Amino acid sequence: MTEITLKSESRLEKILASGQFALTGELGPPKSVDVDFIRQKAEYLKGKVDAVNITDNQTAIVRMSSFAVALILKEMHLEPTMQITCRDRNRLAIQSDVLGAAAHGIHNILCLTGDHQCFGNHTTAKNVFDIDAVQLIEMLRQMRDEKKFANGEEIKNSKKAPIKEPRIFIGAAVNPFADPLKFRATRLAKKINAGVDFVQTQCIYDMERFNEWMKQVRNRGLHEKVKILAGVTPLKSVGMAQYMRDCVAGLMVPDTYLERLSKAQDTAAEAINICVEQIHQLREIEGIAGIHLMAIEWEKKVPEIAEKANLLPRPRV
Repeated sequence: MTEITLKSESRLEKILASGQFALTGELGPPKSVDVDFIRQKAEYLKGKVDAVNITDNQTAIVRMSSFAVALILKEMHLEPTMQITCRDRNRLAIQSDVLGAAAHGIHNILCLTGDHQCFGNHTTAKNVFDIDAVQLIEMLRQMRDEKKFANGEEIKNSKKAPIKEPRIFIGAAVNPFADPLKFRATRLAKKINAGVDFVQTQCIYDMERFNEWMKQVRNRGLHEKVKILAGVTPLKSVGMAQYMRDCVAGLMVPDTYLERLSKAQDTAAEAINICVEQIHQLREIEGIAGIHLMAIEWEKKVPEIAEKANLLPRPRV
C-alpha cells in the first residue's frame, strides 16, 4: 500500500488525500465583536462539514478578521479554512499572519486577490495589492516547501536556530463562469503551477457551462494535480435568485430555477431540493473531489442539505 505524504495536519487534506468525498462549509464573520453570532452559525456546521471557510472582509466590507474567527472555531472543535486577500496586506503582513495562523494550528489557508474596495463600505480606502492570488500561492508554497520567506531568507530565528516553517494546506478560488471560457482552465493551471493544493469554485448553477469547463480541465490533466471542490449556494428565495442572476458578476443562474421557486408552494423546501439535485449532479462529474457548500445566512439548513444529499456522516480521519 502506497504511503500518503501529507503537507500539513489538516483534516481536510487527510480526507482528500484518502480519496474520500469532502464537504466544506462557509461562515461570514460579523460586522461587530458579537462572538455569539459566530458560535450560533458554527453550531449548525459542527459535525456536518470537514472544514469551515472564513471569509476575509468579503465584498470589501469591514468584518471581524478571518484569523480571529478561526481561533473561535478551533475552540469549538471545528477546522477552519482561513482566507487571506491581497487587497489589505503587503507580503510582509501576509507572511506574519501565516506564521501566526500556523502557530495556532490553523492549517488551511485560502488565497484570494480580494474584491476591490470600491464595492464595499470604505470606498476611499487605499488598497494594497502588493501581490496577486497566484503570487500569494507561490509565496506560501515557498514558505512551506522551501522553508524560506519571500526574500529568500530561511524561516528561523537565527543562523544557528532550527528552521520552523509553517505546515499549511494551500487553497484558492476559481470561477469557471468568467469570460472568456477558454482562459479559465489556463488560470487554474497557473495556480497549480504556483503550488495550490485545493480549489473552491464559484457558485455553480449553469451545469452545462461547468461541465464544459471540467472537460477542459480533464483534457489538460489538471483534475489529477489539484483537488476541486464544487461550489454550491442554495437559492433560498426568488429575490435571492434574481439578485444572483442580475447583480453578481461571473454568475449564471438559469431561468428554470426562478420558475421552480416562484411556482413552489414551499419556496424553502424547493430551494433545498434544487441544491440537493445540484450536489448529486456534481458528484457524478469526473474530477470533483468534494462540495463547498456556501449557505449564505442560511447555515441552519446545512445539516438538512447534507443529510438529503447523502453526505452524512462525515468520515473520521
